[in-house]
Amino acid sequence: METKNNFTEINKRYSNLAESTCCLSCGGAINYSEASEGEVCVDLGSGRGTDAMRLAGTVGDTGFVYGIDISEGMLEKARSTSERLGISNVKFIYSQLENTGLQNGIADLVISNCTINHAADKQLVWNEVFRILKPGGRFVVSDIYSTEPVPEQYRNDPVAVSECWAGSVTRGEYLYQIEKAGFESVRIIEESKPYDKGKIQVASWTVAGIKPDSYNKNLRN
Repeated sequence: METKNNFTEINKRYSNLAESTCCLSCGGAINYSEASEGEVCVDLGSGRGTDAMRLAGTVGDTGFVYGIDISEGMLEKARSTSERLGISNVKFIYSQLENTGLQNGIADLVISNCTINHAADKQLVWNEVFRILKPGGRFVVSDIYSTEPVPEQYRNDPVAVSECWAGSVTRGEYLYQIEKAGFESVRIIEESKPYDKGKIQVASWTVAGIKPDSYNKNLRN
C-alpha cells in the first residue's frame, strides 16, 4: 500500500495537473477495448475522465462506467465535465487502485493507461482487477515496464514519477503478476522498443487478458 506521505504527494501532484493541457498517458488502452453497448466498464486511473466518458458513450444508456482515481483535482475536473456534457452513466470515485470498493464481478471490462506502475503493491492491484471482473470479463492495460530493476534513487524522483517509470517493474515480473492474479489468454497488443530513462531503459506496451469463465465453479469445488 502507498504510505500516507506518498499518497498525499501523488494526490497533490496530479491535482495540480488537472487543468493542464499535458498528456499523462503512455498508451491508448481504450482503442483496443472493444466495449459494447450495455457493458459495465472500469477505468483505473481515470484522470480527467476523457476515456471514461468515451466509454460511457459507447456502452450507452444500458451500460455504465466507473472512473477510479486518487487525485481529487482530477476527479473534480472529470465530474464537472461529465455534468456539463450531460453524461449520466458514469461515476467518478476517489479510491486507491488496490481497493476500489466496487462489488465482486461488477465489470465486463477494465482499462487503464499508465497508472498501475504508480502502485506500491501492483500484485494487489491485479488481484483487485480480477475480483471486480465478471467471469469471462477482460482487461486492456497500457503501461510501462523497465528492462531491469529501477534504481532506488529514482523511486521518488519527481521527474521519473511524472514520466510514469519510477515505479515500473520488469517485463517478466509484470506478466508474472498478471498470471498470478488468475488471468488467462494474456496477450501483448503492442510494445515499443526500449528507450533510455535515467540509468536504465524502459518500454511501453498494451496488454490484455481474460478472467476465466470457470472461476466461480472452481471456487465452489
